Amino acid sequence: MSDSAGAPARPARRPALPKVLSAAVFALAGVLFWTSFDTAHGGNIRSDDSLLRTSDLIRSKSHQNAELEQQLSGLRGEVDSRAHRESGQSAADQSRTDALARTAGTKPLIGNSITVTLNDAPPNATARVPGVPEPQPNDLVIHQQDLQAVVNALWRGGAQGIQVMDQRLISTSAVRCVGNTLLLQGRVYSPPYTITAVGDQNALRTALDQDPSITNYRQYVTAYGLGWKVEAHNQVTLPGYSGTVNLHYAQPMG
Repeated sequence: MSDSAGAPARPARRPALPKVLSAAVFALAGVLFWTSFDTAHGGNIRSDDSLLRTSDLIRSKSHQNAELEQQLSGLRGEVDSRAHRESGQSAADQSRTDALARTAGTKPLIGNSITVTLNDAPPNATARVPGVPEPQPNDLVIHQQDLQAVVNALWRGGAQGIQVMDQRLISTSAVRCVGNTLLLQGRVYSPPYTITAVGDQNALRTALDQDPSITNYRQYVTAYGLGWKVEAHNQVTLPGYSGTVNLHYAQPMG
């Protein structure tokens, strides 16, 4: 622990508002209460299942995206095969093309690997180390920064390719969290989260051990029971990225 009498350093929370604003807050609360009553027409807003419907819609769309990605991957394979037959590429040119595809992450990658698994702490977790304060809800869940720290450390450790959950990362991939779920390339995932990297296993482990953000995360593993597991595997196959590789950028209006 960084301080035996205090909690490990996690992102700072917003400070409380000054007391001088309390009167304004109470006045605003009255307006909000009336607005809520008028919006609900006398009903109970807390019983509104719109949030549940939104969550169900996100997961449904995520499943549809997965199916469409499989179809797209099959169609792209047919197009590449026909293009190769019709282009008359030499064996050397085809070899260079395949090498570039492997580097870009669009072709399967086989090799020894390290798999890192992160998981939320049990919902009823308490402090496991003497002198550490009892956890807040924010202390017991995986954050976007935790996943990004692992991915970045593995790249620095010389990873030839990385897969998060069941998806291969490419240069435009963004590892983002929405609430307590991971949003990756149009699909939604819940913990536990697995990150697999192909490369030199010793170098990858060293990169994980030397990363300051991961060291901080592992203090929370010790203090509150967050999940952390590192496993080595031989001859793992990472799938090629099967989504679109088109770039999107802003354009001037008018």
